[in-house]
Amino acid sequence: MPNINGSGRAVTVLNKVLGVLGAVLLLGGALLGFRTVSSGGTSCGSAFRPAGGITPMSCDNALNSASTLTTMVIVAGVLCLIGAIAVKMLSDRGQQKVTA
Repeated sequence: MPNINGSGRAVTVLNKVLGVLGAVLLLGGALLGFRTVSSGGTSCGSAFRPAGGITPMSCDNALNSASTLTTMVIVAGVLCLIGAIAVKMLSDRGQQKVTA
């Protein structure tokens, strides 16, 4: 196992935190997408599956809000995962220059 100095440990911890946070946000966003919302006592369904037979305008705001929240959480998860991949790639590139 390679000897990791202080900055190497920080990069490893940052990479793991970003990866775990990204995975949790993606899972949370998916679960939010299936959460049922209601408006004025009417069940509107979920962001991924609106209820059939509802009056479109009665649930528009509830479904739009649920969809926006779901999208924002999923995008945040994807950005965290991209950040983790970028940190890993930059860390590996830095280690290659040091050993070369």
